Amino acid sequence: MATLCRPAVSVPEHVITMEQTLDLARSVHPEHPQLDLALRLIENTGVEKRHLVRPIEETLTHPGFEQRNAVYEAEAKARVPRVVRQALADAELRPTDIDLIVYVSCTGFMMPSLTAWMINTMGFRTDTRQLPIAQLGCAAGGAAVNRAHDFCTAYPEANALIVACEFCSLCYQPSDLEVGNLLSNGLFGDGVAAAAVRGRGGTGIELRRNGSYIIPRTEEWIAYEVKATGFHFRLDRRVPGTMEPLAPVLKQLAKAHGWDAAALDFYIIHAGGPRILDDLSKYLGVASEAFRFSRATLTEYGNIASAVVLDALRRLFEENGTRDTARGLLAGFGPGITAEVALGNWSTGREAG
Repeated sequence: MATLCRPAVSVPEHVITMEQTLDLARSVHPEHPQLDLALRLIENTGVEKRHLVRPIEETLTHPGFEQRNAVYEAEAKARVPRVVRQALADAELRPTDIDLIVYVSCTGFMMPSLTAWMINTMGFRTDTRQLPIAQLGCAAGGAAVNRAHDFCTAYPEANALIVACEFCSLCYQPSDLEVGNLLSNGLFGDGVAAAAVRGRGGTGIELRRNGSYIIPRTEEWIAYEVKATGFHFRLDRRVPGTMEPLAPVLKQLAKAHGWDAAALDFYIIHAGGPRILDDLSKYLGVASEAFRFSRATLTEYGNIASAVVLDALRRLFEENGTRDTARGLLAGFGPGITAEVALGNWSTGREAG
């Protein structure tokens, strides 16, 4: 069985607090007709602070999409290697042990993908498979886990590496005054995460089953408008209500595996916002405390997009994991509206790397 090992996570050194975010919104958009609504929405996120790759003064400027993307590439190359090395060390693997790299990001663009640069500079084999995923947004963290699981199921002796690199602050659009965009300015943060999926051995989530689901006719609810100035985030007000139709999907996947989704031992859930977690708690029938790792990520880092599920899993590890064979669920949600869901047992079994 493939095992999702301990993630390594890093957030940048520049910090912006909730109070600073609210003050900036008031000073930058004092005449906005829906400013009070935007401020309330930002306050209700529960995000206490976020981390940015650039100082706030620089983040608030817009030098153009070309320059922003150059910053994305430079920051990715500067920050990804340390996180990858830590994730490999935690999984007791070397770069040459990796057969597939799944790289997920929705906040910048490179071609060839960063995976090619990693293979050329970090000691990975030249026959390492590459799977860059750029258009699944926040759901990509769950998708990366599931595609790595699929690969290690097809090739049981193989190992995969997942890398999530999200610099959401580089998508700030000072001229975009839609309420959904203003909300995103107070919700999203920057972060880099990596985790290995071992085909044999390792401590972590022994992956058992995965699935994907899209809510019909909701593809415009979370979206980018791609303009000369870059990516403009679009968020429909109906998005917070999507857990009602998605909770039965999670229940069905668990039932197909002989499990009760309301009676699992741990939950690693994408923290898109507190309403998402509150509703999922309600419709799954689980205590709010079950999502404590996701809530902690949201509070301390904000929504770091595809990296959220890996950070939430890191927090489970830091709580010394859970008992052997404990049952759990991992889920990422994003544009589509898409859900990527995985089931697994906690395993402390190890084999020499």
